[in-house]
Amino acid sequence: MTLGVDVGGTFTDLAWWDGSRLHAAKTSTTVDQSVGVESGARLLVGDARVPLLVHGTTVATNALLERDGADTVLIVDAGFEDLIEIGRQARPSLYDPLADRPAPLVDRRSRLGWDPARVDDLTDEIRRRGPEAVAVSLLYGFRDTDREAQVVEWVRSALGEVPVAPSHLVVPEFREYERTSTTVVNAYLRPKVEAYLRHLSRRVVPDPAERLLVMRSSGGLMTPDDAAELAAAILLSGPAGGVVAAAALGQALGYHRIVSFDMGGTSTDVCRVEHGRPEIVYERTVEGQVVRLPSVAIHTVGAGGGSIGWADPGNALRVGPRSAGADPGPACYGRGGVDPTVTDANLALGRITESLAGSLQVRPDAAVAALARLGGRLGLDPVETALGMVEVVEAHMERAIRAVSVEEGADPRSAVLVAFGGAGGLHASALARRLEMAGVVVPPYAGVFSALGLLLSPPRQDAARSVLLTPAQADLLDRAVSDVAAEVVGRLTERSGSPPVRVETSVDVRYLGQSHETTVPYRAGEGWEVLAERFHRAHAARNGFSRPDDPIEAVTVRAAAVGQAALSWERLPEHRPEGDARLPERTVVTSEGTTTAQVWWRPGMRPGDEVVGPCVVTEGEATIYLAPGERGLLHPSGALEVTW
Repeated sequence: MTLGVDVGGTFTDLAWWDGSRLHAAKTSTTVDQSVGVESGARLLVGDARVPLLVHGTTVATNALLERDGADTVLIVDAGFEDLIEIGRQARPSLYDPLADRPAPLVDRRSRLGWDPARVDDLTDEIRRRGPEAVAVSLLYGFRDTDREAQVVEWVRSALGEVPVAPSHLVVPEFREYERTSTTVVNAYLRPKVEAYLRHLSRRVVPDPAERLLVMRSSGGLMTPDDAAELAAAILLSGPAGGVVAAAALGQALGYHRIVSFDMGGTSTDVCRVEHGRPEIVYERTVEGQVVRLPSVAIHTVGAGGGSIGWADPGNALRVGPRSAGADPGPACYGRGGVDPTVTDANLALGRITESLAGSLQVRPDAAVAALARLGGRLGLDPVETALGMVEVVEAHMERAIRAVSVEEGADPRSAVLVAFGGAGGLHASALARRLEMAGVVVPPYAGVFSALGLLLSPPRQDAARSVLLTPAQADLLDRAVSDVAAEVVGRLTERSGSPPVRVETSVDVRYLGQSHETTVPYRAGEGWEVLAERFHRAHAARNGFSRPDDPIEAVTVRAAAVGQAALSWERLPEHRPEGDARLPERTVVTSEGTTTAQVWWRPGMRPGDEVVGPCVVTEGEATIYLAPGERGLLHPSGALEVTW
C-alpha cells in the first residue's frame, strides 16, 4: 500500500493504492506544505497505516523562486571569487540592454578565496560570517577531489555541523561556472529542504516501519537523506511524476511518441516522450541559476487555471505569469480574489461545472464580475474577455509544446498529446489541432495524474564523470563507463536493499572544438565506431547537420540505475462505471457563438462509449471540453481518446 502526494502551487494531489484499487483526492495547498499533506492523507486514507509515502514537493523550487534559502558562503580558489557573477557573459535578452541577470545567490562579501597560506584569517572570516550553509567549488574539484575534501574538513572544524556542499559530490563535471552555480544552489536549498522533510516525516510517517521517498527531477525516487544532501536534484520533483505516468500510459496504449501536457492551477508543464522514455537533460536554468543535474526535459510556462488576465500599458490583453494561487485563488472561489483567471474564463464560457476539485463550489457571478472589470478597461464584454483570455493562454501553451517538439527537431504531427492536471483536458484538443497532432488522450485520474506518477516511479540513482577522451583512448572510455555504472548500482542497492532492474549508460560527445555536447547512449565494449555513428545521427536530428569526417571527443560519461517501482500500470484495474453517465445539458460559448453541449459524468461512462463535441466531460478532480467536430472514445483503461 502506497500513498503518492504531489504538492502544486494551488492544489495538493493525492493517489492512494490500497493493494487492489486506486483512490484519489485533491486539497488546497497550504503555506506549510506538510500541513496540506497531512490533512489530505487523513482525508483519503483515514487512520490506515501508510507503509510508503512517495512525495513530489515544490519546497526547493519555491525557496529558489522566492530567494528564501540559506545564508550561504561560497569558497573558491583565490582570484576566482567573481566567477559565479561573471558566468558565461550571456545576456538574458539579446536586444534589451537594460535587462540584467538575476543576482548570484551569494553576494560578494560571502565569497571567500581559498589560500592555504591564509587559513587563520579565513577561519576568522568564515566564523564572523556565521553562514547557514557552505558551498565549496575549487577550480579542478571535479578531478582533484582530495583538495576539496580538505577544505570541507577545515569548514567543519571552523563551523561545526553547518551543512557543506562540495562540488565533487554535487556535480563532478568540468566547466567551473556551471559546477559552481549548481553547488551554490544545492547549498542554498539544503537547510530548508532538510527541515521540511524532517518535519514531514514527523507529521506523516512517524512510525519507524514506514518509509518516505522523494521524487527527483530525473524521474525516480530518492531517500529523504539523499534529497536533503542533494537538494538541487528535487527542483522538478512534482512535474516529473506526471511525465513518468504519461510515459507509462503511452506504452500501455501503444503510442511511440507522446507529449505530456500538465496544466494545473499555477503553471503548465510539457515534455516529449519517445518509446516510453522521457527525454533527460543534464543542464537547465531555474530562475536565472544554472543547475547541471539530470532532469526530465520539462518546459514550464506560467499558464495555469489560476493565471491572471490583465491589460498591459498598451491596453493589450495579457494572461499570466502571475497566478491567483490557492489563496485567495480565482474570483469564482469566493475567497476574496478579484482578478479574472483562466478558470473564471472557462466557467463564464460554460466549460466547467460549478463544482471543482471534488467539493469546491464556485460562483459564476463572481467570475463574470471579475471579467467585466477587466473587459471595461479593454472595451470588451465579459464573454469577449473570457474568449480572449482562452486564446492568449492557449498561445502561450502552444509555444511551450513547440519548444519540446519543433525546436528539438521532432515533428509534433506524429505525436499524441497526453493531457492531465485539473485544467489540461479543457485546452488539449484545441492545442493539438493547432499543431496538427495525431490526437489527444486524457488519462484516468487526470486531476491527480502526477500523484499517480509518483506511485509508478522507481528508485533511481544518477552519476557522472568528466573524462575528455579521444578515439585513441577508447579503452579508458570503456573503463570509465564501467566504473560509473558500478557506482550507481552500488549506491542504489545500498539505499533500496535490492539491485536495479536496469542500468542506463551514456556519453556526452562533441566535435573537437565545439562548446556544447550531445548525449548518446553507450554501453562499455560497444566500441568507438558505434559511439561515433550514434553521435553523428543524434547531432543531425537535433541541429540539422552532421560532419562524419570531423574528429570527435567523449566529454562526460553518465549512468543511471533504476529499481522496481511500487506500482506498475498493468496492475491498475480496468475502468468500472459508477453512477449515471448523462448529466443535464448546459450552454457553452465558442468562438462561433452560443450552443448547447451535452454533459457527461466520466466515472459513469462505459468502455466503448463515445462522446461528440460540443460536450463537457466532468469528474471529481478534472474537466474535459470537446469543441464541435471532436469525438472522444473511452478506452477500457478509463482513458478518453480524442480525435477530430
